[in-house]
Amino acid sequence: MIFENNGDASKNGGKVSSDYKFYTEFQSHEAEFDYLKSLEIEEKINKIRWCKPMNNSQMLLSTNDKTIKLWKVHEKKVKSVANLNLDDTQRSNPSTTVSSLKIPQVNTSETIVTATPRRVYSSAHAYHINSISMNSDGETFLSADDLRINLWNMGITDKAFNIVDIKPANMEELTEVVTAADFHPISCNILVYSSSRGSIKLGDMRESALCDNHAKLFEEEEDPAQKSFFSEIIASISDVKFTSDGRYIVSRDYLTVKIWDMNMEAKPVKTIQIHEHLRSKLCDLYENDCIFDKFECTVSGDGNNLVTGSYNNFFHIYDRYGQSDIAIEAAKNVPKRRASNAKGGFKMGRKKNAGGKDEINVDQIDFGKKVLHLAWHPQQPIIAVAGLNNLYIYSQV
Repeated sequence: MIFENNGDASKNGGKVSSDYKFYTEFQSHEAEFDYLKSLEIEEKINKIRWCKPMNNSQMLLSTNDKTIKLWKVHEKKVKSVANLNLDDTQRSNPSTTVSSLKIPQVNTSETIVTATPRRVYSSAHAYHINSISMNSDGETFLSADDLRINLWNMGITDKAFNIVDIKPANMEELTEVVTAADFHPISCNILVYSSSRGSIKLGDMRESALCDNHAKLFEEEEDPAQKSFFSEIIASISDVKFTSDGRYIVSRDYLTVKIWDMNMEAKPVKTIQIHEHLRSKLCDLYENDCIFDKFECTVSGDGNNLVTGSYNNFFHIYDRYGQSDIAIEAAKNVPKRRASNAKGGFKMGRKKNAGGKDEINVDQIDFGKKVLHLAWHPQQPIIAVAGLNNLYIYSQV
């Protein structure tokens, strides 16, 4: 589904309203079956990315596990022809004169929104696609699966250029997989991709067409005191994003959000604890598979704030320095909103410990309610949040 902003910025102090209305919907992918691999390919959409508009038409890329499609969404006028001189009186009267004939007229009856597939990019990934990202040049985009990242030209559908390949000669030697990838918002030659081992690698296509040998590596050494059976699982990065100015990289793993400076590889400039209170619960989360939840993160257009999801249908808004934490529950009624400093964080289900201090009661957390997917408006303080089967739009009042 696509929703359109229905607000008039001129009547709202120059700000875009958060009033969105239904615009259109269309079926992007159909279920397929790969007979060579005996594999069923679901129709579900993994990622959607907007492209630059063309001729008053909206362009977007969508992908399922194997196939990427470029769609053109535009308004189309439906026309009808009137006065065709085919009514019953003229048919029954053979003496109809030329002067009684009418000139047919073409009328516009209505305007509909239609989606047309312009390109289909397929057969380039052996594994499930987890990321697509538009390049700043507007002509190319990348697609990433577990082991490879490909570079596509928008106008070429039958050929992709492989720019990252971490597949070992012997699959038994495989130690990590690619989890997310993103193009630099300004420099079209720079990209970053994250791995299941908690590392972020920066590739520069000016140095080498194949970016297996990364130009920079952003990785923080694990505290030996915190090492456990679940260390590798919770270290896996589920999402990575550049800020709009390209200076910082924001990454999300299961327990934390990390903010990295492009010029400092040794450690992040800020680590924000999201789920530190769940560390004692990791065994239970492993058994119910919640430990494998992939939370996304997104950055505001000015790069000063970021947002990520959590359980109980809450999402957290942080400033770039990690000093403020606003937690909001995604709900149909008036949202529950709590603010605190980043050190304490938001307490979901508080209880008193033996010392009389507040601590989080993890037994009251509903792990079935979670916010995994979010998006921030590129210019305005408007956030779209997906929670369960609902889409919520929030704006700064």
